[in-house]
Amino acid sequence: MDTMGRHVIAELWECDPERLNDVHGIERAMVTAALEAGAEVREVAFHKFAPQGVSGVVIISESHLTIHSFPEHGYASIDVYTCGDRIDPNVACDYITKYLGAKRLEAIELPRGVGQIQVHDVKVRAF
Repeated sequence: MDTMGRHVIAELWECDPERLNDVHGIERAMVTAALEAGAEVREVAFHKFAPQGVSGVVIISESHLTIHSFPEHGYASIDVYTCGDRIDPNVACDYITKYLGAKRLEAIELPRGVGQIQVHDVKVRAF
């Protein structure tokens, strides 16, 4: 293995505002995304803000998934960090993107634990 982990940092735009504000739906989607990627879920913590927005984390044996949603802007920021080379963080990122109905995704993937930070290609996709 030439990296200790892979970290996808994503900006999701033009998402469904109702889904962005549904703490239970987001929690289910984040846990399912982790499982779809083949990760082992350890702990889950989510919070619904007033009047809107959700933040949460899914702790996996391989690291974590996080989200911060802004329904008033149709926007969510997500991180999917996986250690080792068995789990592809892009699988989880794609699942979350589809669940939230994002029309645009901007993402970068950083290899972790290899020394100086190296940014791989930035992905921009419209749906």
